[in-house]
This record gives sequence, structure tokens and C-alpha cells, in this order.
Amino acid sequence: MIDKSLERGDLAPFVVNEKLKYWLALWRVKGVGVKTFFSLLECFDDPKSIFSTSLAGLKEAGLSSACATQIKNFDWSIVQQDLDWASEESCHIMCFSDDDYPVLLKEIPDPPPVLFIRGDRSLLSSLQIAMVGARNPSPVGLAIASSFSKNLAEFGLTITSGLALGIDQAAHQGALSVASGKTIAVAATGLDRVYPARHRELAGEIVKIGALVSEFPIGTKPQPGYFPRRNRIISGLSLGVLVVEAAIKSGSLVTAKHAMEQGRDVFAIPSSIHNPLAKGCHHLIKQGAKLVETADDILQELGNLSQILVADPSNEVVSNTDNGENSLAIEYDELLQEMSFEPASIDSLVAQSKFTAEEISSMLLVLELQGFVSSAVGGTFYRCKN
Repeated sequence: MIDKSLERGDLAPFVVNEKLKYWLALWRVKGVGVKTFFSLLECFDDPKSIFSTSLAGLKEAGLSSACATQIKNFDWSIVQQDLDWASEESCHIMCFSDDDYPVLLKEIPDPPPVLFIRGDRSLLSSLQIAMVGARNPSPVGLAIASSFSKNLAEFGLTITSGLALGIDQAAHQGALSVASGKTIAVAATGLDRVYPARHRELAGEIVKIGALVSEFPIGTKPQPGYFPRRNRIISGLSLGVLVVEAAIKSGSLVTAKHAMEQGRDVFAIPSSIHNPLAKGCHHLIKQGAKLVETADDILQELGNLSQILVADPSNEVVSNTDNGENSLAIEYDELLQEMSFEPASIDSLVAQSKFTAEEISSMLLVLELQGFVSSAVGGTFYRCKN
């Protein structure tokens, strides 16, 4: 791939790959996890500098003899399979240093240095709600997950989950059933494979309108220890995590634990005390998770995170005027001017404004979180302050 770029006289791909290959190589060194990776970056300018450092210098930086030796004798052909994969359609590799690395994910204690993405790369910075739960849920649990996913996707939130059987599957499919719905699946394998295999078709549908994401290099097979690691990314990308049916000892509660440690909201749906799959949700509620009965309960709680939303320029609603007062960004103000204090549907707002249904859904979400509009029955919205 690099040689072909040089033959065309196009140096940009060469420069990108030259930087990227060192990030990929360091991430593939056995024994170099997240903490060691970032510890090394504090000692050196970039991953390339690490590979040009002497064996003694690497040991002085705190690396074990085994890790240091691997770096000095690294097999660069291994990285080539990552680069070859990235050359395929809709395949991307994102580094922590990239400008579009998700802001929320950067805030967690152990963000992945490298992300592999199939699909819409920009979607990782969208407003997301994670949905997780049992792999063998009840019919009621499946129906609840699908319903919540649809409602939240209709409101403009991206639904993020783990591509597992059961609740994860229902969450992804609920978002896919919405015309403008978006969903992200975080995998615990390399993205050259799909796990479980029966979700190959579902994964293909997600790539068309959303994204598959993994921190694991190409060729990585599923291992039990990889799923808890995957779960911290699911919660890390999201504003909050909704748990729908879960046992006390389950991956869903691991995800909820990550969310709490990351300062994210955790939501849980209660059920019958006789339902064994309700015990995990009831435990979370006792631990301080928000009991929710409708999607509106989640949207109201997410208002607590409104300051995070406006911290990202791509989601900017409020800007400062010359006299220091806050004012709405132009496009949000234009939509607000089209609204009255009487409930209106998204379709009616599309008809009387210049915005698409997808744009309006996303803007209404942020406006509601900022307190400018409120939702009403039947998927309608009304203005609640000037």
C-alpha cells in the first residue's frame, strides 16, 4: 500500500502510514497495555521514538527486558495486516493523538490508544446512550430493549452496545428500525471477524449506517478476558448506560461498574422480584442507579450532562456574545424560532424549516438537555422558554 502511494507521487498516505505503523506496532507488543503505552508516551515524544531507542534506554524507561527485547526485534510484517485491512472500504484506524478521537472516551482512566473502525468514523463523537443486558433475556426484556432503543434513536441518540446475543442484539436492531437511527457495536475481537458468528448479517447492517469498533488488532480471536475490556469502551463512549435484565454476576454489571467509575449515569429497569434476571438491575438501583420506566426518564436525567455537550464545538448550542452573555448558536436559534409553546411533531417542523428530520431530531435532543424545549406525548415537542 505504501509503495503504491509513492509510485503515484502521493506522499500524504505515506506520511500517515509512517506515523500509524509505530502506534500499531507498540500496541501489538506483548506486555504493553494501556498504562504502559501512555507511560512510554510520557517518556518519549511519540511511538516512533520508542522504537529508535536503545535496549538500555527502554529499560531505563521502566520496560521489562522481555518487552524491551520485543520492541528491538519487532516483526513489522505483523503490522502490515492492520494497514492492509485499513486500506479496505469503510475501514479506519484511529489513534489517541488524532483530532477526532472521541472527547468522552479520552476522559476515562484507561482510554484505548488505538481504535479499529468499520463504518462511520465520525459517529464515535455523536451523542450516545449504551444499552446492555442479559444474553438470554425474557421476551418482555427483549421487547423493552427494542422499545427503548427505538425511542432514544428517534430522539437523535446513537445506541451503543456490544453485538452480543439477547439485549445487545435487540438494542442494535431497535436503532436500525428507525429511519434516521444510528448504532455502534463495540467488539471484543479484531474487526476481520464477527463474534458471535450468527451476527455476521447484523454486523453488516450496522456498518451501513453506524460503526463497528474495537481496540483489538486485526486477527485477534475472542478470549474471556477481552469482554470486560470491551465493556469499558461501551460505557466510555456514552453519556450513560441503560441496563435491561441482568444477573448479579454478569458482563452487564461490569459495564455499569465501569460507567460509575467513569462518572457516567447508570440507568436500570426494574422488574418482578421473582425474575432472576431482575436481580442485577435491582442491585444497581440500590447502589444509586436511576430507576427508569420510560425513555423520557433517561432524557431528563441526561440534562445533568449538558455542560459536556457544549464543550464539544460540534455539539455547540450556547456561545458567548461580546458582552459576556450567552446566546444560542444560529442554527439552534433558527429552529427554536420555528417552534411555539404548543406541541409540534418533527414532520411539521421539517415542513416549516430548512432542516432535515435527522438534523431536527439531533438538535431537539440538545435543546431539551439545555432546557429550551420539552417533549410531549406522541413524539411532539414544544418550546418552554424564550
